[in-house]
Amino acid sequence: MDGTPWGSLSTIRVRLTAALAAALLPVLILGILQSAMSFRREGVQLREDLAAASERSAATARARMEAADILLETLAPGSVGFNCAQRLAEVTHRIPGYHNLIRFDRRGRVACAAGDVPADMARATRPWFQSLAKGDSLVITRDPGANYASVPALLAAVPAHDPRVGFDGALVAVISLESLAPRTADRSLPQQSEVALADGDGAYINATDKEAFPVLPADWRAKALKQGSMVWYARDMRGERRVYSAAPLVGDELFVILSARSGGLFSWATLNPLTSIVFPILTFILALVAVSVVTERVVIRWIAYLQRIAALYARGRLSVRPVQADQAPPEIRDLAETLEDMADAIVGRDASLRESLAQKDDLMREIHHRVKNNLQVISSLLNMQQRALTDPAARAAMSDTRQRITALALIYRALYQGPDLKRVDLRTFMEELTAQLIAADGAHGAGVKTEIHVDDLIIDPDRLAPLALFAVEAVTNAQKHAFAGRGGTLRVNFIVRGDEAELEISDDGQAPADALTTSGVGRTLMTAFGRQLRGRAEVVRNDKGGITARLIFPTPLDEHAGRRAPARGNQAAA
Repeated sequence: MDGTPWGSLSTIRVRLTAALAAALLPVLILGILQSAMSFRREGVQLREDLAAASERSAATARARMEAADILLETLAPGSVGFNCAQRLAEVTHRIPGYHNLIRFDRRGRVACAAGDVPADMARATRPWFQSLAKGDSLVITRDPGANYASVPALLAAVPAHDPRVGFDGALVAVISLESLAPRTADRSLPQQSEVALADGDGAYINATDKEAFPVLPADWRAKALKQGSMVWYARDMRGERRVYSAAPLVGDELFVILSARSGGLFSWATLNPLTSIVFPILTFILALVAVSVVTERVVIRWIAYLQRIAALYARGRLSVRPVQADQAPPEIRDLAETLEDMADAIVGRDASLRESLAQKDDLMREIHHRVKNNLQVISSLLNMQQRALTDPAARAAMSDTRQRITALALIYRALYQGPDLKRVDLRTFMEELTAQLIAADGAHGAGVKTEIHVDDLIIDPDRLAPLALFAVEAVTNAQKHAFAGRGGTLRVNFIVRGDEAELEISDDGQAPADALTTSGVGRTLMTAFGRQLRGRAEVVRNDKGGITARLIFPTPLDEHAGRRAPARGNQAAA
């Protein structure tokens, strides 16, 4: 997995979570839609319940008025005479809601009453009294012209008749408005309902919670009278959204106002968590969390474990076995067994490859050894032939050829004796080659001292051969022209300077004047070896009076390490 944000989005955990989210999304949307529909149904039901409650309240109030009519007509014949006040007081105590019962004569004077009656000199001229005198059977009013009760009340009156004179006054019941309003504890009302009574001008007479009732709409009275009830939504004094219903209680003078809470979708969901939007969302979240946990425990951690095992296999630790996978699900165990079988197969194949490589190395070493032996045989034959020659020039040419062959044989010996069949340590090789060349000619002349400085470089045989043959030609020329009969010092320096390497072979002998101008086979070969290495060869006179042969060529790459070989200094003297 890469370290980019896109890589983290392609994990198994993310994909499974996304798949489950896509699968559960229709369920979530359906739950939300069902919740919204349920909310709307409950809202409609609330409006209907509230309208029905207000109409029931109005019907109850009208039934109370009719009951008051019947009561007054029943009491009318006995509402005069001895103990009249006592009988009326007993009725007001037995029947709740009646504040007072009063008997007036035809002139509006109090004939009998259950309680105190305010003085009103113009009672006989009041509209309600005149309506009874004109023949109305029942008059209900909130404005009788005097305050007949200490609480908001209305007055219900029926006429009293005398067969001799006709209209003989009125019997009046003072009914408190509170007794006409529905009770908030009524189970038929919606929960958290509030009740208020209002007059025809929209002024609230009383209310169970005044802050729950706002200013009434402009057309509320006309609609309530026309439709029997009116339902609307508004915000109360606290800013809460509520639904209201109004219905007439007494004509167009008294109305009952009911109010119930009507929150939004989310507040409704809070009150109805199991059938609302909250439950589908919680189900959705819990399902995602459950899948994430199960994915982590059942899949992800075992994949991470097998990934660590595979990383150990990649580092070559094939002996490790995924023993903890025995507790994993069957699919993971099968994958672990496959990894284990793969490790065993790699171990077996590695063993077979190592055996094949070992056989190949042995074969190559044997070949190099045989080539070296064959070259030594050729060198020995040339040596025998050299001793049989009498011509000095022929003997010298034969000696040069033998030394070249000896150098090649030394290369093959370095290959099969070294740890690597494809590379040779140049420092060790140059020391051996120089020593062998000096030793081969040391028995026939003065001693030669050597000073060797070679930077470490691992080089392949293809580059080593021209480099070694160049050294053979340079050392041979020094032995012939500089050290013949007198000896001296031979300096061999090999220096690596970044991208270039330089082999320098110098002597301190007395070189002839034409040493730099003459050309022979050796000089031609040195130039050819320089070209073969894609470098350049030069022969110059040094400050010791001798000759310096120099070969400069590109530094060989250490193909085994994939970089240029390190340069480390070393000196040897013989």
